[in-house]
Amino acid sequence: MPITGNVCYIKAIRHADDRGWFSETFSSSRMAALGLQTVFVQDNQSWSRRRGTVRGLHFQRPPSAQAKLVSCLRGRILDVVVDLRRGSPTFGQHLAVELEDNGDQIFVPEGFAHGFITLTDDVLLSYKVSRPYDPLLDDGIVWNDPDLAIDWPVAEVRPTLSERDKALPRLSGLQSPFDYGGGGPMCLISV
Repeated sequence: MPITGNVCYIKAIRHADDRGWFSETFSSSRMAALGLQTVFVQDNQSWSRRRGTVRGLHFQRPPSAQAKLVSCLRGRILDVVVDLRRGSPTFGQHLAVELEDNGDQIFVPEGFAHGFITLTDDVLLSYKVSRPYDPLLDDGIVWNDPDLAIDWPVAEVRPTLSERDKALPRLSGLQSPFDYGGGGPMCLISV
């Protein structure tokens, strides 16, 4: 049964011995077995210097909409996705999970905004995307939109954001380009 349309938490399998460990970080056959038929065309990395750095909530409009496979290579983040699919029973709702440097990943399908906040200094993220970056179709919603009610851990730290991310619109001001294609509502599936 395909699980496309759901956010998936993919648990890393690490093979350890006295030398260290080995892990397969991507396998198209494992993704296909999970029902994730996404073809990734680009790998990206982002480095954040300080705890409290916020990036997002970003997405690309069709025809350049992106699915993402996100990994935290160093440090720890709170990763957040927001359902932007018009007609979805979970439209405007979010899921938030912590990712750290243990090899676990989050699969974010098309139709979702994605962002994160760093929970430690010196955070390195890696993510695969299904379509190249297109600056003309790049978009987002503001990270602290009160209608989203995301519990960002910023009580002890002043968030650091780009000027662009500070100026993104609220969800209520967004004309979503994504339609809900049926299936179940957004949920986090651990695989």
